[in-house]
Amino acid sequence: MTMTLPISAPQVSAPADTDPHARLRQVATELEATFLAEMLKHAGFGEARESFGGGIGEDQIASMMRTQHAQAIARSGGLGLADSIFQSLLAREEANQ
Repeated sequence: MTMTLPISAPQVSAPADTDPHARLRQVATELEATFLAEMLKHAGFGEARESFGGGIGEDQIASMMRTQHAQAIARSGGLGLADSIFQSLLAREEANQ
């Protein structure tokens, strides 16, 4: 029997209540973390080595490891993608008001 874990978008820390745009910042950071996780996946980060046959369990753990690394990168400033996304979301929100 094979068990698979549901895949969800990386979750970054909850927004602070003092920042009126905290939710937009959080969404932008989550999107950057998701993008980074995909980049790490395609770069081969966490792939099974040929000398050890890890099977499906190793693949699932590697996926979680990539997600955690991507979240850490995004929280520490990332590629600057979150800032660009945030500015776009903010401009769109202000235009709709």
